[in-house]
Amino acid sequence: MARWLSQGQRAWLATVVATWGSSPRPQGAWLAISDRGEWSGSVSGGCLEESLLRQGASDCPDRPWLLDYGIREPDRTRFRLPCGGHIRLLVEPLSPTGDLGHVQALLTALHERRPVLRAVSLDGERRLSEPERRPRERLAFDGRWLRHNLQPDCRVLLIGAGEVARYVAEFALAAEFSVTLCEPRQAFADGWSHGHIPLLRRLPDDLVAEAFQDRWCAVLALAHDPRVDDLGLMAALPSPAFYVGAMGSRVTTEARRARLLALGLAPETVARLKAPVGVDIPSKTPAEIAIAIVADLIAARHDLRVNPAAL
Repeated sequence: MARWLSQGQRAWLATVVATWGSSPRPQGAWLAISDRGEWSGSVSGGCLEESLLRQGASDCPDRPWLLDYGIREPDRTRFRLPCGGHIRLLVEPLSPTGDLGHVQALLTALHERRPVLRAVSLDGERRLSEPERRPRERLAFDGRWLRHNLQPDCRVLLIGAGEVARYVAEFALAAEFSVTLCEPRQAFADGWSHGHIPLLRRLPDDLVAEAFQDRWCAVLALAHDPRVDDLGLMAALPSPAFYVGAMGSRVTTEARRARLLALGLAPETVARLKAPVGVDIPSKTPAEIAIAIVADLIAARHDLRVNPAAL
């Protein structure tokens, strides 16, 4: 939207403010549309997006307005909302002259890893402020004001190149995590053949110190090499990262915990380590192990979004 507005285009931002019954997208989901018909995001499985794109700029109010889908029987047939679901959208018109600054300020906050409360009224007023430390709801709409608690994207640092790291990266990217892969060992870095997943030849503790120092970060030790894994864990476990995990058997995990304690980490700090990493399913192949890991990451991210101050 910032790009469209900076090019002089008008745009519309649709936010899911309420759902009843079954719905494909949750509260807070966004769909952005430009006056040239470009779009980004999603508020349904595709049927509502088509309706909004067709509507475009025709007969659009100058202020935010509400759209309800699925209330009437014709809606259910036309838009094929599953199980009689009902979705309410708030649609905001944004102009290059009046709203680019608001969008850029929101982007700046999120790029600086700062959570932000975005408030929009049906009168067209918009505000950005610091959210409550323990927000009761991620999104609330009282009939006049929409209040949307937004958080930075969740970053994942993968330590060690290998097949498990490859699949974890692909599944995590599909689940909308930001992924960084580091591998300081020359032989493994030279042999990395998955160019669509960039690899950094950096020490993991340096990367943790530079870019993985807030509660929206996760660090996964996947190298199977204590010389590399322990470096990253020593830096990550005392940090605010919402998830720190390591791959390995239970025997390997107990040996790792003993090493970390011997290296000076406090018992309560070592207790944060999620190892063996991932949900407990009978995973054997690299892809299966990666599914177990990313599933646990998704669950932890949900808890973080619901109550960020608890971690």
